Parts: sequence; structure tokens; C-alpha cells
Amino acid sequence: MVVLFALGSAILYGVSDFIGGLASRRLSVWPVGLLACTGALVGSVLIALSRPGEPTAQDLGWGLAAGVGSGSGTAFLYRGLALGRMGVVAPVSAVGAVLVPLLVGLLTGERPDLLAWVGIVVALPGIWLVSRAEGPVDGSVDGSGRAGTVEGFVDGLLAGLGFGVLFACLGQVPDTAGYWPLVANQVMSVLAMALAAWVLGGNPVPRRPAEALGLVPGVLAALAVLLFIQATHHGMLSLSALISSLYPAFTVLLAVVVLRERVHRGQALGLALCAATIVCISLS
Repeated sequence: MVVLFALGSAILYGVSDFIGGLASRRLSVWPVGLLACTGALVGSVLIALSRPGEPTAQDLGWGLAAGVGSGSGTAFLYRGLALGRMGVVAPVSAVGAVLVPLLVGLLTGERPDLLAWVGIVVALPGIWLVSRAEGPVDGSVDGSGRAGTVEGFVDGLLAGLGFGVLFACLGQVPDTAGYWPLVANQVMSVLAMALAAWVLGGNPVPRRPAEALGLVPGVLAALAVLLFIQATHHGMLSLSALISSLYPAFTVLLAVVVLRERVHRGQALGLALCAATIVCISLS
């Protein structure tokens, strides 16, 4: 069950990122990002009303901490992508999102078996390759390839740290808590996104009706988080986060099918490695 839930989470995250990426490219990055967080909040409230549970103050605290990671991670990811550093930001953030919950899981006593470890080892280069854009990674304004790469790496590292915190914190919420911790996560995510946009010099206030499209990826992301929480209730945090972090593969596949984008050799190898990861963990 853990593989099915986590894989469903990865698919929804991938679709969410695809729609959010299109909206950001055609509209304004920061308003779309804020509306995505708002859409996730609305979706999480509806989910929580269906199963309120009995959350403790500690459970809600984990949700708030997860929201700090989610909002700040989204802000740094969008800033990096807005400046054209996709070739650096995307793979670094995706791998970072795996490493943080993996380390937390190991430190709290999780011990994946040998086949699962093979899946982990295969997944890291797979996620990197499938997220990696073809061609130059420089997107800096001053035309300095070195500056663009370094700044893109920092944005990706901070985004990955934020998403890793999101996965690690939500993995601490027990099944009895229901889904109000998810609401706490999204409330803090909206606040963190708005604050980060302001600190980074962006304006997250929506000004055009078309920017409401950002609500759609937010609702999908809320469903993805729901499935991720279910995955952690049925299996290890480390493996749940690993499979959920394969979402770039589904974003790439959608780009190929819908936008007719070409898959370069590195991405094809990455997709194969991601598939191998799912097989390994399914059989472990």
C-alpha cells in the first residue's frame, strides 16, 4: 500500500507542477505561487472536514513546521525558475527533498532492507537526470555562467531543504490526528510564501483574473500531501518520501505528451532509473 499511496502522491505532485509551471510561464510567478498555496489550503480544509480526527497540539505543531518548509521551498523554487535556472534548481531541489526525510527516517530508527537501498541509490541520480534541463544552465541577468550556476544551486538547495522539511514533519503526524495538521501546514505555507516573496523582492498580490489558474495546482498538491500522509501511515517515512519525490518524472512525461517536448538522453535514463526505483521498493 505504501507504494500505491506514495506513487499517487508523486503523480499528483507532477501534474500540479506541470499546471503551475505553465501558469507561471504565461502569467506572474509570485501571484500564481501564492494562489497555489491558497488552493492547497482550501483543498486541505475540505479534506479535514471529512475526517477531523483528534489532533494534539504537537500534531498541529508538526503541521505548522511543515508549512514553513512548504512555503519557503516553493518561494525559492519559483524564484530560481523565474530567473531561468531550471537546469540547476530543479534537480538540486528534487534530490534535496529526498535526502532530508531519508536522514530523519534513519535517525529515528528506520532500516530499509537491501532491495529498498538499491532503490534509494538508483533514485537519486534518476531524479537528478529527469529534472535536468538540456543545454546551458546559465540564467543570470549579468550573463555570467558561474554566477548563474552558483545562485541557481543555492536556490535549489534552499527549495530542497524546504520540501524535505515538509515531508519529514508531516511524517511525524499519526493516523489518529486526522487532517487538521494538514490545514495547519497549508495556513503556514500561505504565510511563509507571502513573506518569502516579499523578502525576495516579489509581489505576490494577484492582479489579473487569469492568475486564479494557480488555485488548480494548489488543490492537486493538497491531495498529493494527503496521499503522502497515508503512505507514511502504511510504511517508512524514508521510502514514502523517496517515491513521492519522483514527481519530476511525471511532470516530464506530461510535457512530452501534452507539449510535445523532446526527451533528451539524460532524461530518458532518469525515467528508467525512476521506474527501477519503484520496482525495487515494490518488491522489498
